[in-house]
Amino acid sequence: MNVTQTIENAARDDDRQAVSAAPGRPSRRRVHRAWIVAVVTFVTIIGGAAFNSLPGLLIEPLNTEFGWSRGEIGLAVSIDMALYGLTAPFAAALMDRFGIRRVVVVALSTVAAGALASVWMTAAWQLMIYWGLLVGLGTGSMALAFSATVTNRWFVARRGLVTGILTAAGASGQLVFLPLCAWIVEEHGWRPASVTVALAALVVVPFVWFLMRDHPADVGLAPYGGGYVEKPVPARGAASRTVRVLFDAARTGPFWLLAGTFAICGASTNGLIRTHFVPSAHDHGMPITAAASLLAVIGVFDIIGTVFSGWLTDRFDARRLLAVYYALRGISLMFLPMLMAPSVHPPMVFFIVFYGLDWVATVPPTLALCREQYGEDSAIVFGWVLASHQVGAALVAFLGGVARDAFGSYDMVWYAAGALCATAALMALVIRRQARTPEPVAPAGIG
Repeated sequence: MNVTQTIENAARDDDRQAVSAAPGRPSRRRVHRAWIVAVVTFVTIIGGAAFNSLPGLLIEPLNTEFGWSRGEIGLAVSIDMALYGLTAPFAAALMDRFGIRRVVVVALSTVAAGALASVWMTAAWQLMIYWGLLVGLGTGSMALAFSATVTNRWFVARRGLVTGILTAAGASGQLVFLPLCAWIVEEHGWRPASVTVALAALVVVPFVWFLMRDHPADVGLAPYGGGYVEKPVPARGAASRTVRVLFDAARTGPFWLLAGTFAICGASTNGLIRTHFVPSAHDHGMPITAAASLLAVIGVFDIIGTVFSGWLTDRFDARRLLAVYYALRGISLMFLPMLMAPSVHPPMVFFIVFYGLDWVATVPPTLALCREQYGEDSAIVFGWVLASHQVGAALVAFLGGVARDAFGSYDMVWYAAGALCATAALMALVIRRQARTPEPVAPAGIG
């Protein structure tokens, strides 16, 4: 069953909630408009995921063609990841001010421009501008804060499930684009691959513009599973509000625990595996296409793990879920150096499946804890927590390349990341509970 079918089935299971609730004019709909918006969001994130699939595949070709060190290339990737995270909280506030559609269309255009411009680069600083600055700013505006904004506005019921599905969109994009880009790089070079991901982003733009809506009230609906709410007046001072929310959240202990655990999450996924797994496997004699295919398999099981994690988050303590996820991730990383070989063998496949299930399973419980702790500001707070995720990823993307240049091996990086994950598991367990405010639920037949 694909993700679109999952969305459709979830909508039909609660068909009584898929009813418009414009004041005085209730009318029954078979599928609530919220699910259509969720599908468009899913497709948009898939398009943006094309850019996240390419950096790990560029390290060897750029090193060979230009002689740039892995540290230099890793620095460009780290700028991309850091800006991706630091842009996210401001993007959430900009979506409040200017609307989701406008922000996402501009973001898709920006990343396409950066990828296309990189085709003509000749110096490492240009890589840092095109892939670091432009792609980082653009993808940051379509980060998980985008999913959080859509989920918070359009859904009251099924939030955990929808969060899991939208988070899995990134893995779906990786599943589509990683093998394709690896084949293009191997057969035709890195430039056609860069053009391919730019075109993928541009293709998504019409879907966003014509099918996305900023708020349920725009089409006279209540959020799915909730009562009708008037569209709020666009918030002015988006940047100042974003900073103010950060300062308010930074005075609380749970924010630092959530930010710390998510920084380790980013370090052990985007920063480490996504950036350095392919070159590390290649160091052991594995072909680039084979290593990229293994990453794509991670994407397959990431979808399963993340959607299942969303389901679990609706039912179990998010703190305990996070502790289990990080502990298992740390254990698996400790074994990875022993699994590297010139060919794919069953223990490596087991690692890939295991790591895929755990890849971003941390997102639904982390977002649920942000929502529990910070209420209406949770999307912006989650944006800042996501910023820490990307800062952690950026540090490891850079330091991993430096470690490889210095020691000729990635082994120490895998062990250090495993120890960090163990620390994250302990941090998750000490996040304090916050009394929940009951969500408004519409009467039967309304939603």
